[in-house]
Amino acid sequence: MKKFSLSAVALALLLSGCATTGDGSKSGSGTSAISSVLGAATAGGSSSSSTENKAGAALDVFKAVTVSDEELKTVSLQYRNYEDRTENAAPANNKYAQRLARLTKKHVNEDGMKLNFKVYLSKDVNANATADGSIRVYSGLMDMMNDQELLGVIGHEIGHVKLQHSLSAMRTAYMASAGRKAASAAGGVGRLADSDLGALGEKLVNSQFSQSQETAADDYGLAFMKKHKYKVQAMESAFRKIASLSGKSGGMDAMLSTHPDAGGRADRMRDLASAK
Repeated sequence: MKKFSLSAVALALLLSGCATTGDGSKSGSGTSAISSVLGAATAGGSSSSSTENKAGAALDVFKAVTVSDEELKTVSLQYRNYEDRTENAAPANNKYAQRLARLTKKHVNEDGMKLNFKVYLSKDVNANATADGSIRVYSGLMDMMNDQELLGVIGHEIGHVKLQHSLSAMRTAYMASAGRKAASAAGGVGRLADSDLGALGEKLVNSQFSQSQETAADDYGLAFMKKHKYKVQAMESAFRKIASLSGKSGGMDAMLSTHPDAGGRADRMRDLASAK
């Protein structure tokens, strides 16, 4: 009978204790996943082939947990390029694209980051950011917000990038994606197929930032407004408008679903903006 050494799996388990997530925290979930698979792999009575398969699964999880930040940013850029092709991105001569370019031209290099901005032509009231520094604003949101309010929302999204919330979300989505396994087998992140990128996007859409992350991004957005001498009260009025979306149909409450308790956050922005 062929013997199989578990030393590689044991090493993976040991190293996983030092793996970190995108926000620098310990990756306990990855360690638990490896421990679970390792426990199954070492159960008595397992065949050699079964043990090899389970050990291989453990190493696959380990590779996912230890994907570097730069590799995740590469995946994020692949996903964003895919979305730009499929989400009706506004051409440069479009009025929405021109308005966004005017507002963001001084922010393509912001707080040590290289950022890029585009508009998706959709009635949805939404905006989002990915770990590679891509920020996308929906035309439905632009119709609803004045320039100062829009800058406040953009500052909030920049905060998600700077504070690595977008990176952490991508790590979680990538670990759960089928495309990761194929990329892992190739020895790196590789280039994902469109079908894998689409599935990855669904996992990102279904994920939500924590309340503490949203609060931190709000604070970053307010500091962004103060730093650039924009109207800080616009953060409050932007959230008031988002709060007014409750119960509306036709994609109008997309922003509300990803930015809950908008009314309470508007109150908080009002208080912070007026504080000396």
